[in-house]
Parts: sequence; C-alpha cells; structure tokens
Amino acid sequence: MLEKINKLLEEVEGFAATTKEQVEEYRIKWLSKKGEVSILFDDFKSVPAEIKKEVGQKLNQLKNKAQEKINHFKETFDSEKSSNTDIPDLTLPKFPTLQNGSRHPLSLVKNEIIEVFAKIGFTVSDGREIEDDWHNFTALNTPENHPARDMQDTFYVNIDPEMVLRTQTSSVQVHVMQNQKPPIRTISPGRVYRNEAISARAHCQFHQVEGLYIDEKASFADLKQTLLYFSKEMFGTETKIRLRPSYFPFTEPSAEMDISCTICKGKGCNICKHSGWVEILGCGMVDPKVLENCGIDSNKYKGFAFGMGIERIAMLKYQVKDLRLFFENDVRFLKQFTSA
Repeated sequence: MLEKINKLLEEVEGFAATTKEQVEEYRIKWLSKKGEVSILFDDFKSVPAEIKKEVGQKLNQLKNKAQEKINHFKETFDSEKSSNTDIPDLTLPKFPTLQNGSRHPLSLVKNEIIEVFAKIGFTVSDGREIEDDWHNFTALNTPENHPARDMQDTFYVNIDPEMVLRTQTSSVQVHVMQNQKPPIRTISPGRVYRNEAISARAHCQFHQVEGLYIDEKASFADLKQTLLYFSKEMFGTETKIRLRPSYFPFTEPSAEMDISCTICKGKGCNICKHSGWVEILGCGMVDPKVLENCGIDSNKYKGFAFGMGIERIAMLKYQVKDLRLFFENDVRFLKQFTSA
C-alpha cells in the first residue's frame, strides 16, 4: 500500500490544469466520496498494525497535497478572471443611451392621494401586512360570526390561526389609536389581501388608503366636507359627490360615496352603467365601541373614517378597464405613465 501511495503522490505532484473544468475533474478523481483517497482510507482499515502509523502519515500527506493542488489552481483561475474584468470595454460608446423608467400607476395615484390629504393636515401611518385577529377584526367591532371572517374572504396564516393577511388597512388605525392621544388625523395607505377570484374588477391583493380623524367635535359634516375637498382635488373642480346609507361594523352611521362620472360628466356611459355616478369609497362616523376598544373616551371624542381602493381611483383617473393590468408588469402598459 505504501508503494501505491508513493506513486499517487508523484502523480499529484506532476498534475497541471489549464481550465477550471480540469480542476473539477481532478477534485472528483481524488477527493470525492468514490475518489482515490477515499478508497485508500477504506483499505487503511486492513493495514497491519506495525506499519499503520507510517501508512497513515503518507495517506494524510497524499490527501493534503491533492487539496493544495486544487486550491492553487482555483486561486489562479479566479485571479485571472478578476484581472480580466478590470479591463474596460473600449468598444462601448462614450455616452450610452439610457431609457427613462416610469412609475407604476398605482404609485402615482397613491402619492397624489397622500399629497391631497397632506394639505389639510393628515399624516401617513404605516403598519404590518400580517396582522393578529384582534387588530384586524375584533377591535373594529367585527363579531366572530361576521361574514368577513369567513375563509372565502380572509387568508389565514397556517402557523398561527390567530394571524391573518390584513384585509384592510384599518388595522393600522387601531395601532395609531392605541398609541397616540387625540386629536388624530392620519391616512394609512398599503396593500391588503382577500380571498377572492381574480377578474377584471377584483383581485386577491389590492391597495387601500384609509383615513381617520378623531377630535372632540368631529362631525358627519366634517367628513362630508373632507371628502368633497378630496374629490375636487383628485378629479377636478366640477366633480360632485353623493352619500348613500350603508353598513360597516366599525362605523355608525355608515355611507358609501359616489362621484359624478369623470368620463361622461354625469350624462351616463358604460363606466358608470349609465347612472352618471361611480362609487369610490366607504365612510362613516367611528363607532363608539371601536374608540373604547382602543382606549379612547367615546363620551369626550368623536371621529370619522373612510377607505378607498387605489386601483379603483387609478382605473377612473387613467380609464383602465381591467384591474389585472396593474399586476402583470407589462412594460408596454407601464411605459404610458410618466416618471415625474
């Protein structure tokens, strides 16, 4: 066995490689699980005890020499590659032509909404997308048997049945109410998730902006005036609004708000289903129980809240008829929007 090891040592000493592929072949031949060195170590078990020490030393010498050869050639090829990359490509033009990018339409609309509300003192609040049941439902006066808790609407996190992908950014407002004393004036833009079939008018993920105002003398008149201001700033000074009674578990009274159709100017078209009006958001006065859940004295403070889908606003603003276009990352679609 000593004679075989000595011959292999000579072979290792004389090895030279000109490519990385040869180094890899060499490694497999000598140091893999079925390589020459592994086979010798298996045979080492049957070596007589009187020469076992000498054979073991030679065997370790062979293994180390083989590894040194591999490391040497790897370092050589890596250094050659790095030195080659330092050489500039002299064929490149002096001033390469760069194409301007464009902002995503949802980002443009979200930023515009934020700017509109910032003018009247609303700050921006952000929060987590994986939320616990209490902040997403219970604190917002959503009872356990409410349809919004059904698996058809909500994505539950498998590792914890109490955690969900938030279905609304109202959960951010709960955190704000818990950690900030009134007066509160904030909006919460962000992505939300609902277990819905994807179509031209619905998606399992979409974006919302929800607003909250809490003060001692907040009223429904304040809510209406705030939303009228937003609509005129967003869609033009000729825009009209109307409020229709509705139901939301966290507001009372509740309403849905329509704006006069921006396409037909209220005359009637396919976008507004020939009604002259398009629904854009839900709103209402914050239910006293929600205030109490968050540690705010409902006898002293009142509040209003509203929420809108950014996709709905973007579809109206840019006359996009299929919601799925916002998520497909089609460059031809995205290039239509400015990067300002």
